[in-house]
Amino acid sequence: MSDKAKTEDGEKRSLGEAVIEEVKFLLGLMAFLFIFFNFVFGHFKIPSESMQPTLEVGDHLYVNKFAYGFSKHSLIMGMSNLPFLKDGRVFGKMPKRGDVAVFRNPKSGLVMIKRVVGLPGDEIETRAGRLYINGKIVDRILEAEFSYREHRGYVAQVARYREQVPGEKDPHWIYERSDFDRLDNRGVYIVPQEKLFFMGDNRDNSEDSRAPAGPGFVPFDHLIGRAEYMVYSLKKCKTEEGLKCPGRRYFLKL
Repeated sequence: MSDKAKTEDGEKRSLGEAVIEEVKFLLGLMAFLFIFFNFVFGHFKIPSESMQPTLEVGDHLYVNKFAYGFSKHSLIMGMSNLPFLKDGRVFGKMPKRGDVAVFRNPKSGLVMIKRVVGLPGDEIETRAGRLYINGKIVDRILEAEFSYREHRGYVAQVARYREQVPGEKDPHWIYERSDFDRLDNRGVYIVPQEKLFFMGDNRDNSEDSRAPAGPGFVPFDHLIGRAEYMVYSLKKCKTEEGLKCPGRRYFLKL
């Protein structure tokens, strides 16, 4: 065999080996992403203003799926049909009050994000705009009053309060348009076992567990994960005189 023939055979083998290596790399990457997005983190985009001021329309989140264990509602790409995930959770861990959690609405099947305010056995009530948990009022501190333009174009006037529910490590912020809106006098709700009660931080603009058309009590196995970070947003509001504009947002710990 000539040196030329040997060189051509070597080049063919090298090309074939290179293709095999690339295929192995891509298959390994796909397997990693499959496991990562099923069992570790999920990516979600905020579609509404129900969690303002914590989350704005257009915010992109990374959600920790491992925080509460796994159920058929937290998995993607056909994994929800696994027989051992038909009912309940694997490695289940109950959330804490104050967690911002992603879940599947048990009535509509839609994916939602709200704040956990009620755990199994809790009594939840809103009275004249104030939140009561197990008969005790949750303190709130007024920080500001202002107007802003909603993403649909309407101008809303709100008061921003700092609030901290029992068991929550750090306070969070809520919006209130008034203390006499449609969801400001609801309950008492007694949260059943293996169920959770959710509320939006934009208290008068949230179809949450208080609302007749909301998700109601959410089964524990309908949790998808805990929202950990608001990573980025490509949405930017227009600066207008007299109206608040949140500006650019990225890498915020929730």
